[in-house]
Amino acid sequence: MTKKKIFILKTKDQKSHARVGMVTTKHGVFNTPVFMPVGTQATVKGIKPSELKDAGAEIILSNTYHVFVRPGMEVIERHKGLHNFMAWHGPILTDSGGYQVFSLAKLRKITEDEVVFNSHFDGRKIVFTPEIVMKIQETLGSDIAMVFDECPHYPADKNYIKKSMHMTLEWARRCKKAHKKRSQAVFGIVQGGMFPDLRAESLEQTVAIDFDGYALGGLSVGEPKELMYEIAQTFLPQLPDEKPKYVMGIGTPLDLLNMISFGADMFDCVNPTRYGRNGTAFTHAGKIVVRNGNYTLDKKPLDPKCDCYTCKHFTRSYLRHLLNCHEMLGPQLISYHNVYFFIRLISAAREAIKNGEFQQFKRRFERNYDEKSC
Repeated sequence: MTKKKIFILKTKDQKSHARVGMVTTKHGVFNTPVFMPVGTQATVKGIKPSELKDAGAEIILSNTYHVFVRPGMEVIERHKGLHNFMAWHGPILTDSGGYQVFSLAKLRKITEDEVVFNSHFDGRKIVFTPEIVMKIQETLGSDIAMVFDECPHYPADKNYIKKSMHMTLEWARRCKKAHKKRSQAVFGIVQGGMFPDLRAESLEQTVAIDFDGYALGGLSVGEPKELMYEIAQTFLPQLPDEKPKYVMGIGTPLDLLNMISFGADMFDCVNPTRYGRNGTAFTHAGKIVVRNGNYTLDKKPLDPKCDCYTCKHFTRSYLRHLLNCHEMLGPQLISYHNVYFFIRLISAAREAIKNGEFQQFKRRFERNYDEKSC
């Protein structure tokens, strides 16, 4: 029996590939384009589920590898899935652990059959195969599961990237075959590094496997931004328009708007909370490092154009005080603002597409946003 399609395309921009759609999952619908806050270890760092909901989050991301390591599948099974465990009852997408094949390069060994990790936590041996990864994600009960892939470093030799890409394709076929949970969507991942011919081959063969949605992986891994944009602009429009299109790990405001113009529907990135923990806020004018001395007496909110809880109640001066006293409330408040800012930026872009004003919206934001500001 064929699965019911999860994606409805509602509106397309007339001057770009930007589009608005809706994805239906077991735990509710979410509108696209959408930004997914990252809850790597079953929590979006420093932010409660109720705050995520207030910020407008419609879907979040969690990570298969990290939750498998801690708390482990027995704990998740006792809670009857990740949603109950972390008290987030909206949609969840789980990464497959493929990014950890990239980020934990010194702690793993890859063969065509499996990846063997030495746990970053306690050093124990962990074996991931496509079949194991899909079983873990079924146990987690996420609404969208990603296939297992290798995310190579940049730069890398073309022969290595070609071998890696073919291995990811074979893993994708094994993931599709192993997956049994009909209420859970599965997304394929297009790899191929920065080589257009390998990307084209990966895209064609991944689409032929027939997944519920598709991602461009292996971007924002050290390559020049111009090259990242070139790959995305070339290949996003070639993915099936009737399926969601996901660009993995992309996370500056300007990157997000550019990717939307190329046709991307879904994004995730740790930047909002990572920068927040370190005292940096994203604003409509650019980034500001709140712990800097020039904010000591500054009574303005983080972003005068923002109506989040942080901006409505606290000054830059107070937030700087919290950071310099190492009070945990400081990183929490700035992280909340950053997540709110990212979600509302994408929501505003979505409304602009609906109203036929996306190009004007994008140009206006770019004109006012200084990426180097501090």
